[in-house]
Amino acid sequence: MMRRNERNLDNIPVGALGIIALDGCQEMGNRVDEYLAKWRHEDGSEYKDNIAFSGYEKDSYLLSAKVPRFGSGEAKGIINESVRGKDIYILVDVCNYNCTYSMSGHVNHMSPDDHYQNLKRIIAAIGGKARRINVIMPFLYESRQHKRGGRESLDCALALQELVRMGVDNIITFDAHDPRVQNAIPLSGFETVRPTYQFVKGLLGTVKDLKIDSQHMMSISPDEGATERAVYLANVLNLDMGMFYKRRDCSRVVNGRNPIIAHEFLGSSVEGKDVIILDDMISSGDSILDVAKQLKQRKAKRIYAAATFGLFTSGLDKFDEAYEEGILNGVLTTNLIYQTPELLSKPYYINCDMSKYLALLIDTLNHDSSIGNILDPADRIQHVVNMYNNGEEVLP
Repeated sequence: MMRRNERNLDNIPVGALGIIALDGCQEMGNRVDEYLAKWRHEDGSEYKDNIAFSGYEKDSYLLSAKVPRFGSGEAKGIINESVRGKDIYILVDVCNYNCTYSMSGHVNHMSPDDHYQNLKRIIAAIGGKARRINVIMPFLYESRQHKRGGRESLDCALALQELVRMGVDNIITFDAHDPRVQNAIPLSGFETVRPTYQFVKGLLGTVKDLKIDSQHMMSISPDEGATERAVYLANVLNLDMGMFYKRRDCSRVVNGRNPIIAHEFLGSSVEGKDVIILDDMISSGDSILDVAKQLKQRKAKRIYAAATFGLFTSGLDKFDEAYEEGILNGVLTTNLIYQTPELLSKPYYINCDMSKYLALLIDTLNHDSSIGNILDPADRIQHVVNMYNNGEEVLP
């Protein structure tokens, strides 16, 4: 991944930059905005008198937008300032259940459906007046419903097509459950970004005595779906790779899926090695913890679980237990979705901040420049590993 000052930003911006952070995403929006304002104050003086760069250097790029609700629970999107000719980036966290609204006197927690509807309301409020609309949706809405198993709805594909019909030009997501869902909108911009570099940086900045080679470390895929992530990390760090596959009971359905009977391991010996389990999300955590227990039985040394999205739908008690028993040494997730104060306070939790990376993506896209080099972090990972091996401090 190239550094910020190595990018080619000779292109005129698509339009004056505008960021809309929807309810539940304001904290990330503020962090991204701070980076953009700082960078453009540093770089923008040369464009000061150029009309093509009007509105380039500002103290804030956040636009005032809100989605108020009526007493019945119905809502409307409102934008309180002009968006005409702007290059708009809408940030939405569909997983933030901490947001609430009142409906007939009852307090409701917002579901992914509510957040998605709010996104559409704001796009509708823009009313086609923006130069370009880009949606940054880190956790892709309905991405777990990406294929049919019998007579089922294809919610993710429908949502993507709906956004494109509403005028969205680019959709940026992180670690999509199945990137092939982009086939639903083959003529539109769709990027799925992997935070592998931030995981490596977070781990090396926290654990000071790792030996990064195939004799001392392995990357592990907890199931068939996450194999590509583990293979990438293994290739970049020159490690061995192992994987588990889920043996399911196909005769029963529990909570909408066939229950897992066992995780079977494929790969070389993990004995005495530090291992990183890589996945796109930790939902209840049962799979990751079962895999960690099996690795411990196979005499793995330290076990770290890294997932882009930490949902923790069944709470943190079982993770506390695993940490106390020495089964799990650390959990790494990003701040792309809502994190509870309880999670942030855990001794085993390593938070991987993605705000600078998001700001870099937005800044580069606003200049209509290529983000190809930003999406591939191999060189940046090598640089951090070399720093670590030379005894230099790596900031997580």
